[in-house]
Amino acid sequence: MAPSTTLALGTLPGKLIALPGVYSPQADTRLLAEALSREELDATTDVLDIGTGTGALALCAARTGARVVAVDVSWRAVIAAKLNAIRQGQRLRVLHGDFSTRVQGRRFDLILTNPPYVPSARSRPPSHGAARAWDAGPDGRAVIDRVCARAPALLRPGGVLLMVHSAMSCPETTVDRLRTAGLTARITGRTSVPWGPVLRGRRSWLQGRGLADEGVEHEELVIIRAEHL
Repeated sequence: MAPSTTLALGTLPGKLIALPGVYSPQADTRLLAEALSREELDATTDVLDIGTGTGALALCAARTGARVVAVDVSWRAVIAAKLNAIRQGQRLRVLHGDFSTRVQGRRFDLILTNPPYVPSARSRPPSHGAARAWDAGPDGRAVIDRVCARAPALLRPGGVLLMVHSAMSCPETTVDRLRTAGLTARITGRTSVPWGPVLRGRRSWLQGRGLADEGVEHEELVIIRAEHL
């Protein structure tokens, strides 16, 4: 799949329903939507959105006529994504559960994911609650590494993975793991955003682990693009 020059998809759908505990579109969502706008999608494109939340990115893809499957471990996210698809007049297939089992055996032309990536003092990601959308273990890679491992089996030849996550979660490791898995991979976008309440609330812990410098309250977000040759 070759990148396109059009940026028409970069605008997220408006007036999205976000039920309590469902991750609302933020700077990382917008950065991934911009990356999506550079890909060529049409009615023959099969898209998978891992961790769909409100369905914002899935709906961006669906606007092209692409066939979109969205998956989330949160029932509230599944409901929100379905409601938003109806409100936007778009067709989405929204599944509840873990992506590795819910779409097992299927292959896609494009995978989108804004996974949980915030480092947390918890040894394991939470199994319920709003924090599921961002907490990802001490290195922030609990879900990222699983996506890296499963991507080759989920992508068709020529298929593309687009992932957004924080520089705190070591994007160089993501690139290395995707390459080791047999994909081409590189960082294709970056932006810096102010810390939100989650990061501010764990400032001391992040500084103690060397993940944040004292006095710095901006987070770098990156886009990683990988392709299955």
